[in-house]
Amino acid sequence: MIKIIKPGIETTVQDNGRIGFYHTGMPPSGAMDKYSFVIANLLIGNEDNAAVLEITYLGPEIEFQSSTLIAVTGAEIPPKINGTSIPMWQAVEVQAGDILSFDFVKQGARSYLAVQGGIDVEIKMNSRSTYTLCGIGGFNGRALKEGDILKIKKENNVKKVDLNKQIPAEYLPEFSKNENIRVIVGLCSYRLTEESLERFLSIDWTVTPNANRVGYRFKGERLHFVPREQPFGAGSNPSNVVDLGYPIGSIQVPDGIEPIALLNDAVTGGGYATIATIISPDLNKMAQIKTNEKVRFVAVNIDEALKARKALKDRVEKVKEFLNE
Repeated sequence: MIKIIKPGIETTVQDNGRIGFYHTGMPPSGAMDKYSFVIANLLIGNEDNAAVLEITYLGPEIEFQSSTLIAVTGAEIPPKINGTSIPMWQAVEVQAGDILSFDFVKQGARSYLAVQGGIDVEIKMNSRSTYTLCGIGGFNGRALKEGDILKIKKENNVKKVDLNKQIPAEYLPEFSKNENIRVIVGLCSYRLTEESLERFLSIDWTVTPNANRVGYRFKGERLHFVPREQPFGAGSNPSNVVDLGYPIGSIQVPDGIEPIALLNDAVTGGGYATIATIISPDLNKMAQIKTNEKVRFVAVNIDEALKARKALKDRVEKVKEFLNE
């Protein structure tokens, strides 16, 4: 078991997500940076979908009540055991009574702590992930608090781990304060004026303090919609639609003022026109962007998006090969 001495800003239990319930209005939740999540588990011999702790900005302080292996990946958030620095992106032994702590995040926004066997919480709708808005999953449906005790699964088939292997630099994500985020333009981009669509794709957007697991809001300049007939009265807003589904990563612009990228804990549908959707590999990048950092949206086509997705999958396979050598 592990005991939470200090919870950090927002530390939650997450796995790959609550897949298959989108049509019921249930978002997937799950680790926002899927790449860092998977690698953390691979490093200590867990199954790919074992539950981990997702750490945002400021890390927790944790006491281990039994000996185990851990790995910390994702955002650069220097970890320490009993005050002594330990490496990230590498399996590390801890002993009963050891205290894990973190310095404030240096680069990126979210880190992942995997413990051998995985965090053992009740499965809700095929997932251990936390969805705090509805209080579902994870540890009591919420972010961790001081004094919480988490159980660790005891797995008999955990893979053998080489403690000397650290993930090579070529497989590590790069963090920047100015990220290019690739998008597929649509579904309702036709509602924007040509000039506003061009501006959406050519200016730097700044992440506002409204940036969390539900979504990121950006400030830059106002976008304008094509005027249209108003069958429901002059007050109808062209940024509104009757209703449509929101894929993870879809971008809406309520009244044209500030774009919002909807993420893992967002509602699954609603009445705002979506003008683009972030491609799945770049959702990992999006998860690591902090308030006041900048984003440039770059349009790609479906073939380019699929190629990027395959490249990410290939990278994970190369990491697996490296760890199994």
